[in-house]
Amino acid sequence: MQIALYSRGFNKEDIDDIKLLLDELRKQEITPVIYEPFYQDLKPHVTFPADVDTFSGAEDLDGKIEFLVSLGGDGTLLDTVCYIRDKNIPVLGVNFGRLGFLASIGREEIHDVVVSLVDRNYTLDQRSLIHLDASIPLFGDVPYALNEFTIHKKDTSAMVKIHTYLNGEFLNTYWADGLIVSTPTGSTGYSLSCGGPIVFPEASNFVITPVAPHNLNVRPIVVPDDQVISFEIEGRSDQFICTLDSRMEIIDNRVQLAVKKEQFSISLVRLNEGNFLHTLRHKLLWGIDTRNRGNNQ
Repeated sequence: MQIALYSRGFNKEDIDDIKLLLDELRKQEITPVIYEPFYQDLKPHVTFPADVDTFSGAEDLDGKIEFLVSLGGDGTLLDTVCYIRDKNIPVLGVNFGRLGFLASIGREEIHDVVVSLVDRNYTLDQRSLIHLDASIPLFGDVPYALNEFTIHKKDTSAMVKIHTYLNGEFLNTYWADGLIVSTPTGSTGYSLSCGGPIVFPEASNFVITPVAPHNLNVRPIVVPDDQVISFEIEGRSDQFICTLDSRMEIIDNRVQLAVKKEQFSISLVRLNEGNFLHTLRHKLLWGIDTRNRGNNQ
């Protein structure tokens, strides 16, 4: 079995956990294929065999890779969509970060994680992606995201006007600092921090959430994900920011933008004792009020 390991980097306190993971993989006779920059960062701290396998891009991950393990926070896991693309390689997130809605497996579970992968004792959750179509090339070969697409004003410029359409029919003009279109997975991210609703991962929806809207009666809206959402942008500035997860492009108002559901999805590995409701209660501290403890175990 081969398992790819991806991380943006690590802190000193992560070294022992990374070594533990590598030891557990070796015990189970699993071959790690390590992201090249991550491997270079680890070399001064970890002794590797001379023939260690590495990868640098999506083209290096072939059918021999059974899983990709992301070591970090949710942002690190979001990066993995650029490498697995439509290869149907399941992703498992070990949380070396903070909140961890996606990378929800704790570092103390590393032994159990490896055993579960070997024993096939896990569940694969299918997560939809959002795809961007634009009138100019944007985001290279990866014009899609797991969490969200956003349009945002640049720097300290004045608010923007974003004319928004569903399947060509006018929805609303948002006077705001920006606009978020999130997948169900992304509903617990940027959209949530801007007042958007939490949506179950298996829901077939997008969430449109304004960022600091000028009109307070403009609220987030949930729309079916079979809709094409298109935009026209106006503002005092000639340039705007659009993003797919953590990736950013600078555009002007002549660029035509539309988002829709991507044709393929990605698989997230979930250990069988965990689920979305458990993650919500644990990460959002629901039930921390002692009066609720009897009903929130």
